[in-house]
Amino acid sequence: MESQNKNLIIATVLSVLVLIGWTFFFPPQTPPAPTETVAGSQPAVPTAEATETATVGALTTEAATEAAVAASPRIRIETPNLTGSISLVGGRLDDLSLKKYNETLAPDSPLVRLLAPVGGTDLGAAKPYYAVYGWSPAGGLDPALVPGPNTVWTAPADATLTPETPVTLTWDNGAGLIFTRTISVDGNYLFTVDQSVQNTTDAPVRLAPYGIVVRHGIPDSQRVYVLHEGAIRMTDGKLEETKYSNITKLDQVPGEGQAEILKGTENGWIGFTDKYWMATLVPADGAFTSVVKYTAASDLYQAEVRMPVTEVAPGASATVESRLFAGAKEWEVIKSYQDQGGISRFVDSIDWGWFFFLTKPMFQLLHWLHGAIGNMGWAIVALTLIIKLLVFPLARKSYISMAKMKELQPEMEKLKEIAGSDRAKMQQGMMELYKKNKVNPAAGCLPIILQIPIFFALYKVIYVTIELYHAPWLGWIRDLSAPDPSSILNLFGLLPWGTPEPHTMFFMLSLGVLPILLGVSMWLQQKLNPAPTDPSQAMIFAWMPWVFMFMLGSFASGLVLYWIANNMITFFQQYAIMAMHGQRPDLFGNIRSTFKRKPKSEPAAADKAKAAKPKK
Repeated sequence: MESQNKNLIIATVLSVLVLIGWTFFFPPQTPPAPTETVAGSQPAVPTAEATETATVGALTTEAATEAAVAASPRIRIETPNLTGSISLVGGRLDDLSLKKYNETLAPDSPLVRLLAPVGGTDLGAAKPYYAVYGWSPAGGLDPALVPGPNTVWTAPADATLTPETPVTLTWDNGAGLIFTRTISVDGNYLFTVDQSVQNTTDAPVRLAPYGIVVRHGIPDSQRVYVLHEGAIRMTDGKLEETKYSNITKLDQVPGEGQAEILKGTENGWIGFTDKYWMATLVPADGAFTSVVKYTAASDLYQAEVRMPVTEVAPGASATVESRLFAGAKEWEVIKSYQDQGGISRFVDSIDWGWFFFLTKPMFQLLHWLHGAIGNMGWAIVALTLIIKLLVFPLARKSYISMAKMKELQPEMEKLKEIAGSDRAKMQQGMMELYKKNKVNPAAGCLPIILQIPIFFALYKVIYVTIELYHAPWLGWIRDLSAPDPSSILNLFGLLPWGTPEPHTMFFMLSLGVLPILLGVSMWLQQKLNPAPTDPSQAMIFAWMPWVFMFMLGSFASGLVLYWIANNMITFFQQYAIMAMHGQRPDLFGNIRSTFKRKPKSEPAAADKAKAAKPKK
């Protein structure tokens, strides 16, 4: 038994050291430094394959200066949720900020920028990230006769894109083909792009429309294994996620470079997703091809939608409609696009994780509670209470079993005296004792086991859903998606110095109020029962609340709040049920015994006898 206790202590200490060491020395991978623009390179002209599906060449970075970007003609975008502009060079959607979201809680914090132009530091310091549309020539049509990424479109001088006023871009190739692009936007984050071509020649032309979301390098954010960031697409009901690191490992496709191509027959969408934001192309229902592509020379990531080749007869015209989602992954908005807009499985663009069967209903309940209460922090507390009520029947059985085990303690002590060192006899006696009194010793573990997937599901909800982004609770907790900003290192703001930044080596020592309350709540829960008689087990139990306090201290405040609420509800449940069964916990007695200095234990009887035995 002694060796087992030592092994248990060593295993516990090593586990904690591994967790702490991993946090210190292996923080989440940071992205590489921004890549330089490739001077003098030009976008490749789209070509068409003989398979009647257009193929789009890789768009390379342009040699553009700040002055050139500032001088480029633009159309303003102003909606209740978006602000930005469309560049008439290429007709690109390349300047978009989200009005409802700031980068930090600071009063002068800039808006979150989603899309950013090439070389346009005057429009923001973000890496270039934009959507571009066009036509691929087919049937031997000269590529110079179709608009490309550098084509300068024309538009009315006073045009502004709003939910009430779409804008129309026009380009005449001078050879009988007139291209128009009508862009409209709703009050949230969905753009509709109608691409049209009018053929005034005396011969048919064959063209295929496409849309591309281009990202120059990966975003400057911290990557964590529990969250997907990278390409995401849905093709005929099948969801596929490809992390940025895996996009760079795609196989070489002839004529494409590093790419992965999927053909859809019914519906789908493709784009890039971040933790809270997303830019996604949505083609019209019907056949399409989606492509994920990487160009190593210029560090470009591309998500493409290619639509079938269309033949336009002389004197006729053709129009193709597609949509672009560019904005925040708000559950209610995305669900409306899925239910009313017909975008298949669009709500799955939110990373629900392995426990999606728990995270989805859990988030919907949290969302409803937030709407009813008006405060996300109290909504988390209410959700915790509801979860505890749902698992109460199991918890009740567990606490009743614990009370019965306590009642059997005197008989267990007698059994130990009878069995002595005979373990087999001891085990057999215990089983008979449990069977006779109808006690299940494993029943106490069931609520803990059930709580593990619930904890991970709620962690996922709190971590990935934007509804907790900058959501306040009370007082100093102004962002439930971030760790508690208070710190014991400056006496919670009483001393005039700052605290370590999150994800730094010393942040784990910067305990806030919520992590401390977490440790205290776990400690109080332990005091419902006397400390284990075995000194090794007693030491492990004594340290556990404070180890968890440090481990969970850097977690999101919303998750720590859930854990505190869960501990306190469990505390009252256990106290009430055990009292009802005649085993009222001696809470204050157990607490007092913790602080009493224990006298040195007397030598065991066997040791006394050995010591009294005269030496030969």
